[in-house]
Amino acid sequence: MTRAPDLKHNNFDLLRIAAALQVVLGHGLVHLQVARPAWWPIVEAFPGVPIFFAISGFLISAAYERSSSLQSYAQNRLLRIYPGLWCCILLTVLVAVGFGFDVLQPAAAAWLPAQLAGLIYTPQFLKSFGFGSYNGSLWTIPIELQFYVALPMLYWLGSSRTLGRNRTLAICAAAFVAVGLVFALSSSPLAEGQVEPALRKLFRYSFAPHIYLFLAGVLLQRWQVQRSSWIAGKGLHWLAVYLLFHFALPYNGYSYIAGTLLMAVATVALAFTAPSLARRLLRGNDISYGVYIYHGLLINVLIELGLRGDAWLVPLLVVLTCVAAYGSWRLVERPCLRRKRQTIHPADAARC
Repeated sequence: MTRAPDLKHNNFDLLRIAAALQVVLGHGLVHLQVARPAWWPIVEAFPGVPIFFAISGFLISAAYERSSSLQSYAQNRLLRIYPGLWCCILLTVLVAVGFGFDVLQPAAAAWLPAQLAGLIYTPQFLKSFGFGSYNGSLWTIPIELQFYVALPMLYWLGSSRTLGRNRTLAICAAAFVAVGLVFALSSSPLAEGQVEPALRKLFRYSFAPHIYLFLAGVLLQRWQVQRSSWIAGKGLHWLAVYLLFHFALPYNGYSYIAGTLLMAVATVALAFTAPSLARRLLRGNDISYGVYIYHGLLINVLIELGLRGDAWLVPLLVVLTCVAAYGSWRLVERPCLRRKRQTIHPADAARC
């Protein structure tokens, strides 16, 4: 399989930052108790986490196909996730100690190693820290790690002569669309003060109801849609179609699944529309991961300082988050990513 020569020229870094900032704004408005502005429905139409999952499927599958070995793939994925995560968690511990929380108690002996491994949960001794979660945005980290493990298994299933790789991925994506749809239809909103059942919470934090978006990204990459005249340069067209779909149809489980899949296509189309835009604006700086993992901590800091209810807190949160993210990128993430193993040439990906 030959790759489009422009596969690496895209706007995914810029789109990930936009998705991360959508999450920051959403969490900031809710937890800092700021009234939603009139323009919020437009921003809310582009939920950051589903966009992340679709982009991840596209990029991670391409990276896996370029990897010279499973070991190389695993090492590169670990370097992408863990160094930034470890620094964020350790900084969280220091901040919590600064606000008087006891993180040296026996329960922390199990909690801290679990967090460093990516098994994210808030212990009882931090339930009163900030808005009740030591860093609410980190719930997607275990799901992303599950995607990393699932992808080679799916490619292995697709290596059979009787069932092509793309067909396997399409069948799996359809199956998980069904799973996600059942979950979306059966998960009624919790009443105020109601505790979420443990089984439902466990399922929600598994990859099962989310992997259809990851697999949608994988399939779009496998089909090389960036070479299609229906996708390349057509980002604004797909964006208009998605917005029409989003605002014209009433919200339910069916429209959510269909809408997020359509959003995945629009995201990829935007990535290959004016594909040099991200390079010109960002100059190689990818702060999206830092924006995502640090904003929850900063919200908690503002809450612990007694700052809530003022509209200026949200732009302040955005600025502080971007500063923290840039520091994370320059001091931690980028140096670690330079240690990634070299991958084979994209033209040889078919032999992986």
